Amino acid sequence: MDEPRGSGVLRHQALHEGFVAARGPQHGFAEAIDRHIDQYFGPVEFVYHEFASHLVGVHIYVVAPTEERPYRTLVTSGMSELPMTVPAGHGISPYAELMISLPDDWPLTEGSGLGEPAGWPLRLLKQIARLPHEYGTWIGEWHSVPNGDPAEPYDADTAFAGVVVTPMLRVAPEARTIEVGNGARIALHALIPLHPDELAVKLERGTDALIEVLDRGRLTELLDPRRPSYATP
Repeated sequence: MDEPRGSGVLRHQALHEGFVAARGPQHGFAEAIDRHIDQYFGPVEFVYHEFASHLVGVHIYVVAPTEERPYRTLVTSGMSELPMTVPAGHGISPYAELMISLPDDWPLTEGSGLGEPAGWPLRLLKQIARLPHEYGTWIGEWHSVPNGDPAEPYDADTAFAGVVVTPMLRVAPEARTIEVGNGARIALHALIPLHPDELAVKLERGTDALIEVLDRGRLTELLDPRRPSYATP
């Protein structure tokens, strides 16, 4: 898993010039995602629907806080409209969706969010969900993505400037896979935003070193917007 000298930055060339209309969900995929969200996360409060989508329609389901999960959970539906370009031999599904959890007082409403300063986690989900289709690549566990080159904060109100894709830790392990039927399955990954020096750990020292950082901070898919960097002990 680990890259002894770090993974560096892989730069991909966009496959498309201009807008490419999404073709819509594959048969049974959207319904399977709906069932999965209800079973493992709770009732949906509202959905940020996307219209006239580029490549894939990335809708974001906002799950209301519950007694068991006293925070909001955001789950994408639409990244799996197209398969990712997964190299042969990896043995993983070419279909994926993403999630992140936010404190229950995070200022999101059905009528606002994406364009607001506090909407940067929404924009992050959409950015990463579209990335593999835009560049003919794939997203899987322990992949990290800087916000630009050089990396810049997602918003003026946050220091986070990159993200790592991880397994979810606040749900049962079986929640990490959405079973569609007929042999199809969708991997459901968590996103953990990173400080620039945490991102540098992955790029310079590799995956195992970044996992040590995450363990040091006991970081999970529940975002703490005020947390410090854990890049140094």
